[in-house]
Amino acid sequence: MKTTPLYEKHMELKGKIIDFGGWALPVEYSGIIPEHEAVRTKAGLFDVSHMGEITVKGEDAEKYLQMVVTNDISVLANNQIAYTTMCYPDGGVVDDLLVYKFSLVDYLLVVNASNSDKDYEWLKSQVFGKIELKNASEDYAQLALQGPNAQLILQKVVEIDLNDIEFYHFQESVMVGNIKTLVSRTGYTGEDGFELYFASQDGPKMWDLLLEAGKDEGLVPAGLGARDTLRFEAALPLYGQEIDKDITPYEAGLGFFVKLAKNDFIGKDVLAKQKSEGIKRKVVGFEMVDRGIPRSHYEIFAGGNKIGYVTTGSYSPTLKKNIGLALIDAEFAKEDTEIEVVIRNKSLKAKVIKKPFYTKKYKKTN
Repeated sequence: MKTTPLYEKHMELKGKIIDFGGWALPVEYSGIIPEHEAVRTKAGLFDVSHMGEITVKGEDAEKYLQMVVTNDISVLANNQIAYTTMCYPDGGVVDDLLVYKFSLVDYLLVVNASNSDKDYEWLKSQVFGKIELKNASEDYAQLALQGPNAQLILQKVVEIDLNDIEFYHFQESVMVGNIKTLVSRTGYTGEDGFELYFASQDGPKMWDLLLEAGKDEGLVPAGLGARDTLRFEAALPLYGQEIDKDITPYEAGLGFFVKLAKNDFIGKDVLAKQKSEGIKRKVVGFEMVDRGIPRSHYEIFAGGNKIGYVTTGSYSPTLKKNIGLALIDAEFAKEDTEIEVVIRNKSLKAKVIKKPFYTKKYKKTN
């Protein structure tokens, strides 16, 4: 398994290491639920150095990105970030990613860890014009500092005013202690917070610096388990579950990030047709009525017919109930529709509910 620059720190903290897409990463330290609750009420620190980073530079960089992603990159200001999907010609999703704009000729793409090599090969196969593409993943370590106390903690170790970094914006070359860092107000938990990008060799030093700065503010190291339950409550998609090569952005409920009004992009014709003809499957939220915890790939029925499957399911530490996301036939997607989830060969009652399950606490304005 591959390891991040923080691997020894995880071992020191007795993190429970698992194989996550070929990476040795901590699923938990003190427990998924206490780590989850710490992020919702105070703050958590995540090692996300396994994420992939790809740089796109050159005079045709914007034109190229407009072709390969579904969102409209042309509206970005410098130091702004866009969330987007990247599709195959048939509308299936290659990946979802963040696009960081430094300038018209300089962008950073942050992609899912398990997809970074695949994404890079796909992007290389679509290159045209004057473009320099580089898989820079090994150059970066990345930490996510998330939760209501995240800004208070980070402010202790930076000289800039963090209020100047708006939601989905970033500043580069920020000194965090004495570590040169790109600081972005983004995250995957539904809480306010920051993601920090810096040279991989500075990983252990940054980890210690932040944990020390946050020791009086309730900061805890948090693993992949809490990261998943947090993103799930906020109904943020996970590649391989809510989106993949066989699920389109419209089916996943990500139509907002598909800009059909812009010029041609890969998958546009299929997506435009799907939107005009009606979306036949949708990712919905549901809660269990009967007792049972839904898990990924469990089948869902209505009226004796299979109508889809669970994409993510869990006990919700915040809501204290069993909930799930599911890809089902659109005719059953209306709120309060009764459905049945097959758990251990038993059909258990559930009902469709509104998502996200948890109201996101992003700091949208200063």
